[in-house]
Amino acid sequence: MGRPRTIDRDKVLEAAEAIVLRDGAAALTFEAVAKASGITKGGLQYCFGTKDDLIAAIVERWMTALDAELAQSLPSGADTLEQTRHYIAAAGRIDEVAQTRMVGMLVTLLQSPEHLRRVRDWYAGWIAKFDPACDAERRARTAFFAAEGAFFLRSLGLVAMDGAAWDAVFADILTLR
Repeated sequence: MGRPRTIDRDKVLEAAEAIVLRDGAAALTFEAVAKASGITKGGLQYCFGTKDDLIAAIVERWMTALDAELAQSLPSGADTLEQTRHYIAAAGRIDEVAQTRMVGMLVTLLQSPEHLRRVRDWYAGWIAKFDPACDAERRARTAFFAAEGAFFLRSLGLVAMDGAAWDAVFADILTLR
């Protein structure tokens, strides 16, 4: 009897992201992901459980990658203002295609109370950093909200913005802090 085959979660998540990027969120099915990953649908279900859990794993991977990017670029002991500046700069570097893909998955994911809690907790962690008694930190909080607002408005197609306009908006947001 052969050794049981293991599933490479990162490979599966990359395949799922590629499907969404290429064909849109509606094309994200277990069948499509299993085929693209070279595994069985049953193996995919065993690994992730449900489609919501697969989407949650993708979103969790994005949040973890963003947090890791920030941790790597921040000097040790960086204060809230410096952390916020780095976060806004990182958010400004995300291209329009990636934004649309991320928001599409987030919208799907947020229909689940369990997954909504995880995203809320992540945002609550950010908001808790800001001291409302400090003018500079209130401005940083406003800049954080402005960056998130710009991100979602563009990603949801509510505001059309080319790359130059996007860069200009984020340059302006960075002056708020």
